[in-house]
Amino acid sequence: PSVIWLSFQECTGCTESLTRSHVPTIEELIFNYISLDYHHTLQAAAGEAAEAARSEAMRNFYGKYLLIVDGSIPTGAGGAYSTIAGRTNLDLLNECSAGAAAIIAIGSCAVYGGIAAASPNPTAAASVDELMNKGLIANKKLVNIPGCPPLPIAISAVLAHFLIFGQFPALDDLKRPLSIYGNTVHDRCSRVHFFEEEKFAESFDDEGARKGWCLYKLGCKGPVTHNACAVYKWNDGTSFPIQSGHPCLGCSEPDFWEGGFYRSLDDVKNRYRPSDQTPAATAEQGR
Repeated sequence: PSVIWLSFQECTGCTESLTRSHVPTIEELIFNYISLDYHHTLQAAAGEAAEAARSEAMRNFYGKYLLIVDGSIPTGAGGAYSTIAGRTNLDLLNECSAGAAAIIAIGSCAVYGGIAAASPNPTAAASVDELMNKGLIANKKLVNIPGCPPLPIAISAVLAHFLIFGQFPALDDLKRPLSIYGNTVHDRCSRVHFFEEEKFAESFDDEGARKGWCLYKLGCKGPVTHNACAVYKWNDGTSFPIQSGHPCLGCSEPDFWEGGFYRSLDDVKNRYRPSDQTPAATAEQGR
């Protein structure tokens, strides 16, 4: 199947994550399962040849190709903040979405607007879903794979599922795959027993941190972040941020960049959905 990957206001982190997938690997995907016909970072062609390859794929596989988008789409100043081959990102996305069988938004920038959309959002950065809802691009089947960047296996697994079954896996209310985003990082965290015992690190170099205690007081957003980092981890399942001693930043949730890095959820929890699992909320549930 033909795949067209569009990169807009992004940092290439999502592509970097995909190249580290191990089930399946990027080599297995592009050599055995998909025809990656357009991708700024991975394609050999450049300039006119690259744009010709995209146009040819769209023409030959109209209504059948899979469109992948990473990066937010700037809508301010007529889209002038980001252009490709002299065309705005919005114009390009509008053209490519029309003939797509389905769309995958990869990374929190494409899913929510990302860092570019942080207040005051000078480029008027928008997400794929937002543009669909406003009628600015074609309304297609959409799956969101947020994260900054997403887990490698989150990207490759959704691709594999679509290739095998011809449809996306079950999704939550934010159009995220339940298999990856159905539970919180906290639910499956290796330090959750310390949370329940109320053993918290107070600083990054205190005794609690050295003993691997819970990082909640250091700003961990694991209780309100839906992702499978603690299960599938990074670098072939080696580790994930909390295991390495760094609190979860909540990067797969909307507006995570506004949530107060390194600030306890006790101070910023009003920014999150009521299903959070702060110590106070957990105690209240117990009562």
